Amino acid sequence: MSWTARLKTIAIALVLPLALTGCGVNTIPTREEFAKAKWADVQNQYQRRSDLIPNLVATVQGYAQQEKSVLVEVTQARAQATHVSVDASTVNDPAKFKEYEQAQNRVSGVLGRLMVISEKYPELKSNENFMALQSQLEGTENRIAVARRDYNEAVRLYNTELHTFPGVIWAGTLYKAEKPMTPFEATSEAQAAPKVSFAPQTPEAAPQTAPAAKP
Repeated sequence: MSWTARLKTIAIALVLPLALTGCGVNTIPTREEFAKAKWADVQNQYQRRSDLIPNLVATVQGYAQQEKSVLVEVTQARAQATHVSVDASTVNDPAKFKEYEQAQNRVSGVLGRLMVISEKYPELKSNENFMALQSQLEGTENRIAVARRDYNEAVRLYNTELHTFPGVIWAGTLYKAEKPMTPFEATSEAQAAPKVSFAPQTPEAAPQTAPAAKP
């Protein structure tokens, strides 16, 4: 091979990667990995919440044993959410993702009920351990909401890349195996942190009756 041919080969080897990068060939895998990282953040926050539940249930049980039905619901919801299969394929499988989302939403719902019930027990509300757990739970619910929002945005960018130019070209050639990811649905139950007010309850004003008419 002549020196000219060798120089051309070297030039092509140097220029081709830059040309491909400029055409967006790496955008799909880059956005996919970013979305998966955001999905991992969501899972971490849900795991954090799951770890808080046993201590929370035990603390509430010590002051409000008569609320056994709600405590059982919380424990069962946590167990169901823990046993939902989650792996790398979940975000690409709408059915599996929906199962995971619904399981976590059930946990959010029963935890919200538990927090509201705690309002009826002043001794429980003033318990230092409960107050610490309640604060951690609210913080975790807020972090879950943020993590879900960030994941949804990353999924939107990834899915858009699969269906728009020039990403659609690479999706149909180099990345045929890549599938759209599933976002979380924007439900208020899933994204609103349980709110517990420690302010004293103000009794509702008794309805006023109109003065009787004078005869």
